Amino acid sequence: MRIRAETPADIPAIRRITEAAFAGAEHSSGTEARIIDALRESGRLSLSLVAEAGDRITGHAAFSPVEVGGRDCGWFGLGPVSVAPGQQRRGIGAALIREGLEELRARGAAGCVVLGAPGYYRRFGFTQAPGLIFPGVPAEYFLGLALSGPIPEGDVRYHPAFYQD
Repeated sequence: MRIRAETPADIPAIRRITEAAFAGAEHSSGTEARIIDALRESGRLSLSLVAEAGDRITGHAAFSPVEVGGRDCGWFGLGPVSVAPGQQRRGIGAALIREGLEELRARGAAGCVVLGAPGYYRRFGFTQAPGLIFPGVPAEYFLGLALSGPIPEGDVRYHPAFYQD
């Protein structure tokens, strides 16, 4: 398996994998593929990584800037992360996340937030950060990871693509 930045040729496969990975998921809005497309089209898809096995794309992870307390402070949101249904539970998602976090560190990012299962994301260093608030979401599911400096405080706002229907 190889992790690399997406290329334009990968976009259809990313869309298919994302739709398949989230199909029927209880927590899914069904908009994940459209979110990625909208981030890309707006120039706000800061980091888009694919996992490749042979000549097949098996997974994808997106990172985009977030605002904390109404301002850009060098923090990013992780997600969506998707792995092809037949390839899940093989470490592909974890490899994408680790590589993405390392790349964010190398770029000088201040930190990263994620909305998801605490038991899964803690392995990457994410913790519940009481100062980071994502309105309408139970605090235990919204996690932060400082990459440099302190964790800021305030309401977190993702790109408008995340709020579409």
